[in-house]
Amino acid sequence: MINMNQDKTFLGTEPVGKLLLKLSVPTVIAQLVNMLYNIVDRIYIGHMPGDGSLALTGVGVCLPIIMIVSAFAALISTGGAPRASIFMGKNDHESAEKTLGSCFTLQILVSLVLTAVLLIWNRPLLLAFGASENTIDYAVSYMNIYAIGTIFVQLTLGMNAFITAQGFAKTGMLTVLIGAVCNIVLDPILIFGLNMGVRGAALATVISQGVSCVWVVSFLMGKKTSLRLKAQNMRIDMKLLAPCIALGLSAFIMQSTESIISVCFNSSLLKYGGDIAVGAMTILTSVMQFAMLPLQGLAQGAQPISSYNFGARNAARVRQTFFALLKASLTYSVILWGGIMLFPKAFAGIFTPDAELLAFTAKALRIYCGALFIFGIQIACQMTFVSIGNAPCSIIVAILRKFVLLIPLIFILPHILPDRTMAVYTAEPVADTLAVIFTMVMFGTQFRKALKKLEEA
Repeated sequence: MINMNQDKTFLGTEPVGKLLLKLSVPTVIAQLVNMLYNIVDRIYIGHMPGDGSLALTGVGVCLPIIMIVSAFAALISTGGAPRASIFMGKNDHESAEKTLGSCFTLQILVSLVLTAVLLIWNRPLLLAFGASENTIDYAVSYMNIYAIGTIFVQLTLGMNAFITAQGFAKTGMLTVLIGAVCNIVLDPILIFGLNMGVRGAALATVISQGVSCVWVVSFLMGKKTSLRLKAQNMRIDMKLLAPCIALGLSAFIMQSTESIISVCFNSSLLKYGGDIAVGAMTILTSVMQFAMLPLQGLAQGAQPISSYNFGARNAARVRQTFFALLKASLTYSVILWGGIMLFPKAFAGIFTPDAELLAFTAKALRIYCGALFIFGIQIACQMTFVSIGNAPCSIIVAILRKFVLLIPLIFILPHILPDRTMAVYTAEPVADTLAVIFTMVMFGTQFRKALKKLEEA
């Protein structure tokens, strides 16, 4: 078993650049694999003979609800994992394990409630989220099966964050890899081999998440983990849990508002561009996942280093970690932006062979991802806020980008720009640009204040 002293040596003394690479590479690979996990269903569904495009649009309408399920996992884990890391930096192992146990129990309770809601009210929810009469049956078929696996999604996403937070980046990567391989193997068998269509895609996802869940829980109850999941700690301790929820609130807002934003995008696009515009949005969302997940992987690799050293009052290493993360995030976002601008059809063609949808999506993609090259700044700043326990600033940044900027722009720009459909897509880069400027200004002041306090203590 790895003890706390070993962890302190690992996270507190190893060169930051080397350590970030060591932790981030497996996490980035995990996020890339996770992307496949999430979009492989859509790739197979989009290539179903006959009604593939409608089925893809139907499953795309399920995405906002799936985002909400993931957001609840993030609410608990994204706050809980950094808090556990900070406790480890303070050599308070007992509080770190109690944090893990409280988060585990809360995730089970939340998943049971979500499952009930999704099974009872899925049709009205999906219609509200942009499903049309042409696509609702596909959406309901997918969601009825997906809902059953909610507990697996919650525990896999939530508990894997605690594995990564300890520095076990490779184990965290394996969690995702195991699930992704299962999903990729099962998808063609169930969708095409057994002619289950969208229901087969949903079942493949549920089974795969179940396998990943068993792996995660087994590891956290085993001998290799530093923070062990113990029965005596599986009680809700609000003194420990409340700060976790406060810290995780920004991630929850970021992810859950994606569903609200999807509703806004889909309703506006259905009005101005019809089913093809909504179908294109499904592909754009998938490409944006491609963009975001590796960035989140980099940030997750940096989180244990920042949180641990913040708890240990090592301001220099916290500062070094941020700048290393910023450099890596910006490099990735610039390269990906360049690829999308040069080859939009190549990215869109992954999801559909339909010539009309492909041509429309390629045009929309260049607009939608127009400000992607600066988004590495947003991720680095926002995740560092979370890593050092600054809940208020991380929440403010999340709310500003989504509610204050993006949602109003979705409805305002079609009345200003001549091409109303493309104006809806334009809301994304405009909001991103303004959000990054605001975030940089806020981060510049708040980060300096936080480090000054550490240095003075």
